[in-house]
Amino acid sequence: QVQLVESGGGLVQAGGSLTLSCAASGRFFSTYTMGWFRQAPGKEREIVASIRQGADRAFLERSVKGRFAMSRDNAKNTVYLQMNSLKPTDTALYYCAAAKSVYFGLGSVGEYDYWGQGTQVTVSS
Repeated sequence: QVQLVESGGGLVQAGGSLTLSCAASGRFFSTYTMGWFRQAPGKEREIVASIRQGADRAFLERSVKGRFAMSRDNAKNTVYLQMNSLKPTDTALYYCAAAKSVYFGLGSVGEYDYWGQGTQVTVSS
């Protein structure tokens, strides 16, 4: 069992930056692939980024490549999402999630086993 708590969301102007954090409790954090998802009002939840257990490789959804970066610190049981050059279309509730069985690539919503409550990111134009 893994408990996840996101933080770092807020209101930012277009072109600005935010860093989201996700603190995990529970055992075996380092064995999970971690992901960041987002869900805008009226839209389905979509994956933004994932990072493998050993932090050796992160994957980014095409619309955020070059702007977002995901990292993890297994010693601190924490993952991060650095978001730069934010756009109004990035406005959404951002969720952190953990997967036991995603070994390569982003994965999908159904492949993630544990979820946080989300943190709101609002980008004004």
